[in-house]
Amino acid sequence: MDDATTLVCARPALRPWEDQAVTIQPITTSVSYTADRAWLGSLHGTDSTETITLDVSKLAAAHIQASTDTSQPYSRVLSGVPVGKITASGLYGSFDPAAADGRQNLAGFVVAETLYAPSAAKVPAALLWHGVVVTAKVPGGIDTTKVTASVTGPQIRFV
Repeated sequence: MDDATTLVCARPALRPWEDQAVTIQPITTSVSYTADRAWLGSLHGTDSTETITLDVSKLAAAHIQASTDTSQPYSRVLSGVPVGKITASGLYGSFDPAAADGRQNLAGFVVAETLYAPSAAKVPAALLWHGVVVTAKVPGGIDTTKVTASVTGPQIRFV
């Protein structure tokens, strides 16, 4: 470079967020739940479950756990909930021998706990339709004398 040449370097204009010291610190939280599957008498049938959709309005209070934790706003359907298929909608709700909408016929049991948003009307779940169930451990209980045996229905052995 000779004396006649002047090098001018201009600093680019600062963007609005560059003139402040900004640090981004992501925060991660996790909550884990242990599924209570004491109701499940054996693993038989857990490898061939069916996907179903639950009607939240047809689930008994004993079969759900509403969230009161603001850091985990999701409620959950408990594992082991006995369900019946609602004839009119094809959705599933809590098994109820006194119902007249299809839920009086046991279709099976919800295999795994399922989280859902409080505003959800429908919840996907896995249905155990054949296997072994420990009657005394079913959430909310079940009166097996009110379960109608059916050749085309669930193949559940109660112990």
